[in-house]
Amino acid sequence: MGWGDLGVFGQPSKETPTLDAMAAEGMLLPNFYTANPLCSPSRAALLTGRLPIRNGFYTTNAHARNAYTPQDIVGGISKDEILLPQLLKTKGYVSKIVGKWHLGHRPQYLPLKNGFDEWFGSPNCHFGPYNDESIPNIPVYNNSEMLGRFYEDFKIDRETGESNLTQIYLMEGLDFILRQTKAQQPFFLYWAVDATHAPVYASKRFLGKSQRGRYGDAVMELDYSIGQILKWLRTLGIDNNTFVFFTSDNGAAVMSGPNESGSNGPFLCGKETTFEGGMREPAIAWWPGHIKEGSVNFQLANVMDLFTTSLVLAGINPPDDRILDGLDLTPVLLNCSQPLKNRPIFYYRGNELMAVRLGEYKAHYWTWSNSWEEFRQGINFCPGEEVPNVTTHEQKEHTLQPLIFHLGRDPGEKFPLSVLSKEYQDALSRISAVVQQHKDTLVPGIPQLNMCDSAVMNWAPAGCEKLGKCLKPPESNPWKCDWPH
Repeated sequence: MGWGDLGVFGQPSKETPTLDAMAAEGMLLPNFYTANPLCSPSRAALLTGRLPIRNGFYTTNAHARNAYTPQDIVGGISKDEILLPQLLKTKGYVSKIVGKWHLGHRPQYLPLKNGFDEWFGSPNCHFGPYNDESIPNIPVYNNSEMLGRFYEDFKIDRETGESNLTQIYLMEGLDFILRQTKAQQPFFLYWAVDATHAPVYASKRFLGKSQRGRYGDAVMELDYSIGQILKWLRTLGIDNNTFVFFTSDNGAAVMSGPNESGSNGPFLCGKETTFEGGMREPAIAWWPGHIKEGSVNFQLANVMDLFTTSLVLAGINPPDDRILDGLDLTPVLLNCSQPLKNRPIFYYRGNELMAVRLGEYKAHYWTWSNSWEEFRQGINFCPGEEVPNVTTHEQKEHTLQPLIFHLGRDPGEKFPLSVLSKEYQDALSRISAVVQQHKDTLVPGIPQLNMCDSAVMNWAPAGCEKLGKCLKPPESNPWKCDWPH
């Protein structure tokens, strides 16, 4: 989902009444960011509290490339990382993930091996294949065994977009909450649905109901489902004791076309890019009786802050044997206090620090949308909003004289400050000091997204024997993954 998909941020199509009400009952964070413009690295950052360059969810196969965990990826979340559910377990929390994992699909990387007690969902996204038996369809797991596969046992109609997956995920989430409440057990639910990822889908009840085609239908169902979760917390009488946070893993995929992607509001480009549209996310914090209703806070915040904040709320000390990039947001959330500090936002693309935001200023050290080769094939990461010398189709270095924008006056990153102005020089001197300190202390993790191999695909996941769904893998033949953008 994109920043501009929420009614409370100005989306006129009225698809998000629940999320808008959630914001009215809680806190809206307009300056909230993901840690990467792509799915897998941002999810790794959420669960580790660390930038992908630190936790290993990046590639060094080519410069500044977005990498994730397709079926043929060999790697996954590093055993050296400590994930949020592992830490929450020390205080008796039971943790469940519902939906998309995307941190590696080989057995050692799956959720139950990384601190989660329960899982219902898939290790990869649902974007294919579509019943092509030369490549296995993506499995859907219940805990440690597969229940079936997308497009076979878990139907997604490619022509109509109909699928009951979001409703299945909703029921799984509600059931988990009920069981933990009855057991008086503290819990962590990571509800990671993927209906707004192309090919988008919705159940019959929502298909054709929005003004924005199938994507809008998916947003409506997502919004309805979140409403059911919040209502369930109230019904069970635990809403005052449950911290809820809504956000997205990256900006809307504007390259997917109008019927398969959302809106990034006033921000430039979208998913895959380190412009604002790729990494600024819708974000709402909700906790009745604790977070002031109808509050808006402009604190620069990041998905990695949810790691540290959750630990603090659970009474757990964050690990002190590693650098954490997440801050504790409780002073902002609970006291509506002044911003914690003038913290930076780092925009990475693969192994390269592309840009840095400090206060209202954002400096681009590198610019790149996507390659000329892809662009000429009709793949456009910034359709209808290209900015000369900014949304470049070759990797352009600006390290000696970065492009600097004032995001308050220019959220669309269209008008770089004049390098001769005092404003530019002042902003540059402050940001340069932050960048230097960051680079001086950076110890990159071992890259996990360099190697691919067809033999590691989802040929024979655990549980396939019972279902008669095991497929024969080919001989192992590893290669360096190719990441085009």
